[in-house]
Amino acid sequence: MRPITLEMSAFGPFASTQMTDFAALGSNPLFLINGPTGAGKTTLLDAICFALYGKTTGDEREGSQMRCDLAPDSLLTEVTFSFALGDKQYRIRRVPEQQRAKKSGDGYTVQKPEAQLYRIDSDGSEHLLVASKVSEATAEIESLTGLDADQFRQVMVLPQGKFRELLMADSKDREKIFSQLFQTHIYRKIEDKLKFQAAAIKTEVRDHRNKRAGMLHNIELESDEALNDELIELEPKLAQALVLKEQSQLALINANKQFESAKLLVNDFDALDKLKQTAALLDEKKQAIEQDKTRLENGQKALQLKPVLDMSLARDAEVVQSQGACVNAQVAKESSAQSLAHSQTQIDVLPEQEQKLQSAQNELQQLSQLLPQLQGFDALQHQVNQAIVQLEQAKQKGINAKGQLDALQAQKQQAEQQLPQLEQVASEQVNAQQALTAQSDLIERYQLWQQACRYAENTELELKRAGEKGKEFRLDAQAKEDAFDQMQLVWYRGQASLLAQKLSPGEPCSVCGSDVHPNPAHSEQLLPTEEQLESSKHACGLAKDALNKAIADYKGIKAQLQEQTKLKGEYQQKIGDASQQSIDELQMHLHILQQQLKQTNDAALQLGQLRGQLQEWQTKERALQTQLETEREHFSDQQSLLAELQGQLKHASTAIPEHYRSVDALNGAIAQVNVQIAVMQQVINSTRQNHSKAAELDASNTSALAAIQSSLAQAKGHSDKALTELTTQLLSAGFSDQQALTQALLSSEALKGISDEIAKYQQDCIANQTTLSQLSDKLSERVKPELVDVETSLASIQAELQAVEADWQMLKSRVMQLMQTQKQLKEADAKAKKLEDEYAVIGTLSEVANGQTGNKISLQRFVLSVLLDDVLLEASHRLQLMSKGRYRLLRKEERAKGNKASGLELEVEDAYTSKVRPVATLSGGESFMAALSMALGLSDVVQAYAGGIKLDTLFIDEGFGSLDQDSLDLAIRTLMDLQSSGRMIGVISHVSEMKEQIGTRIDINKTAIGSEVSIVLP
Repeated sequence: MRPITLEMSAFGPFASTQMTDFAALGSNPLFLINGPTGAGKTTLLDAICFALYGKTTGDEREGSQMRCDLAPDSLLTEVTFSFALGDKQYRIRRVPEQQRAKKSGDGYTVQKPEAQLYRIDSDGSEHLLVASKVSEATAEIESLTGLDADQFRQVMVLPQGKFRELLMADSKDREKIFSQLFQTHIYRKIEDKLKFQAAAIKTEVRDHRNKRAGMLHNIELESDEALNDELIELEPKLAQALVLKEQSQLALINANKQFESAKLLVNDFDALDKLKQTAALLDEKKQAIEQDKTRLENGQKALQLKPVLDMSLARDAEVVQSQGACVNAQVAKESSAQSLAHSQTQIDVLPEQEQKLQSAQNELQQLSQLLPQLQGFDALQHQVNQAIVQLEQAKQKGINAKGQLDALQAQKQQAEQQLPQLEQVASEQVNAQQALTAQSDLIERYQLWQQACRYAENTELELKRAGEKGKEFRLDAQAKEDAFDQMQLVWYRGQASLLAQKLSPGEPCSVCGSDVHPNPAHSEQLLPTEEQLESSKHACGLAKDALNKAIADYKGIKAQLQEQTKLKGEYQQKIGDASQQSIDELQMHLHILQQQLKQTNDAALQLGQLRGQLQEWQTKERALQTQLETEREHFSDQQSLLAELQGQLKHASTAIPEHYRSVDALNGAIAQVNVQIAVMQQVINSTRQNHSKAAELDASNTSALAAIQSSLAQAKGHSDKALTELTTQLLSAGFSDQQALTQALLSSEALKGISDEIAKYQQDCIANQTTLSQLSDKLSERVKPELVDVETSLASIQAELQAVEADWQMLKSRVMQLMQTQKQLKEADAKAKKLEDEYAVIGTLSEVANGQTGNKISLQRFVLSVLLDDVLLEASHRLQLMSKGRYRLLRKEERAKGNKASGLELEVEDAYTSKVRPVATLSGGESFMAALSMALGLSDVVQAYAGGIKLDTLFIDEGFGSLDQDSLDLAIRTLMDLQSSGRMIGVISHVSEMKEQIGTRIDINKTAIGSEVSIVLP
């Protein structure tokens, strides 16, 4: 990442908006961020870190605490940072939570935090990536840079007092940082993938074992041997059950045949009884059939006369219909004659109605002629009313302008009286700012002295604990050494007794060669084994190593205490008599000075505002005087216009009758006359239309009555003729009258039903007689059997078969179940063997990749340890130069104790003592050099790997003051070499030699109204 511009508003000590153009420093600058204490040098780095992540570099203040007290209420606290990542540019704006003035009204409101992130293309066009949500902006920045806020502070910004963090980080923290920088997440994914696969296979193996046990449990057996034994036992039983089942099935077939034969014979005897009963019923029905034959004959004759009967009935119906129509026509004729007479009476009075209509039309014409005159009169009246309103408005505007002018002059006089007092208070602003700066510097030095005192006290306690711990290690080492010597002595003595146990009389000794053994050696103590002896020796060695480490730690802490004591004395000299005061007293004095400065600042601000207000009031006073003269002239013009319009209105009112001088009254009269005309016209037209309709209806009813009377006479003639024909036909067919014909008359369906029933009866008689003769001949020599005995025998055989089949089915099901389970067990064993073979490969790979074997180093940590070795090579090269060949950084290869992560811890090799010790034993200046070397080496290696994150910018906040002159020169030379390789290096330091050797600077100038930023180029 490479900074381009940084814009801060009301942020930290910067009261106004300050722009820092990093591009103006050059392509690969080494620059110094210079300024007095409290000016805001570190705030410049805080602003960059806050813009990216919403946190400051020291992570000691929240964004909401970064607002400048000197900033005006109208200026919002915000930071805008433009930067480049490779060939792409971005800009982010971030606003912290703060109190701001309300946009309308008095008071303050809470400004919620927000952030916007843009991508800027090469043509200058911008694309919004995040609109306002701060969490989304932070997540997007972490994705773009590959670093979170803590990692950014550790590898790109070395904050004040924080440069030891990267150096002192443990394996777990360093693994997290390096995996982000070198993008080694693929190895973590491999670890997780193998672990997941191994766990899945292991779970599947366990499931198969549980499934196999469940199979045996389902068949209520405990082992494969029990299954095989039961199968061998059940096979002969199953064969025997099958033979019994087949014998029972054959017996049942024979019994079924006998039962079916007996049942058929019983059915034949039952059928013979039913045929005899049917013959008796047919004899009883014979008389009814004869009556149906007579009905059928009469019905057929009546059916032939039905057309003549229907004709006669139809003619009678026509006569009845004509009579009804004739009555209706007579009633209609009488009604239409009455309507015609009534309409004629209304026609006779129409001339009188037409005269009234003409009078109303004449009145309407007269009223319509008055309407134009009345409209002109109303327009003139409206002008008079409008002129009166405008006259009143002009009068009121003049009064308002005079009141505003008087009030403005009073405010102006009061403000002029306040000017001398505000000018006197504002003149004290410079003195208050100088006193505040001096007090702030004193408090800062006092806090450093107190911090040094606390560090020294803590180091004394740590030194005391290290001494006590060293004594414990010394006693433990001595005890383990004594125990080892004692065990070794017993072991040596025991070897002779072991050798003596192997001697035999007459055989030479392997030591002295004598074949006589008068007094063989004998050990009364329990002899230790070689493993116990080796374990005691190893414990003794570990105890000595722990003692040596404790001695080295004690010496390092003692040297650190001496350095801190010296530093405490230097701070005490700087603060002088202030060391006798409490921090509360100093801060109270600082608070009083801040209040005085705030009062002078407020007075200066009020003085400027009051002077601007006086100028604004003078301009407004001249405008009000001009407005007052204009309103007076306008009032005079409106008075003249009103008098003229009132004269014209009086003349126009004489030409219009008084009760018609209102447009509404005149329009109402015209509307009333129009309604009267419409009503009279509608009555005349309706009367004429009703008379015409009545005449037409009466003529129509007269014609209809004559036609219906003629039709009635014709219908009566046809009816008489049809009745004569019907009487003749009845006599010839043998029917006495029309009623007899009607009773004999049946429908075609009824006649067909009677005919079918007679035919069916004749067929049933023939069929019954034939079947009865055949069945009687067949059963003449047979006896009807008893089915109960046959059914009892059949049921007994069926019960026996069911019992045999149940036994066979039970045996067969058990055998099939056992054979199926035996097959499933073989398949499960084969699959389990395959899974176990697969787990032997995947499980081993998973254990190795996840660090569960050997030194407990995972695959990713192994890769990172190789990368760390490369970083340490580069870092050691620079550290050796800055430390004059004394120090070299190494990776600790020993495994950490317990379950603590290991493989990425650091140690330092001291060429003066030829020993390797922890990096925590380095002094403050040595730690700074080591941390600087580590950061620079990390930057080199990360950029050397393809796909790594580009660390082409580094900011260093303080730390150079802890170096001696030679080390400082070497550090500056290292930074210059790094600059020539294409890096941007920004340094914050109070060391004067830095300012002399680094010509490019960003100066932070401290003023009474807030700090300002300027760029100085060589």
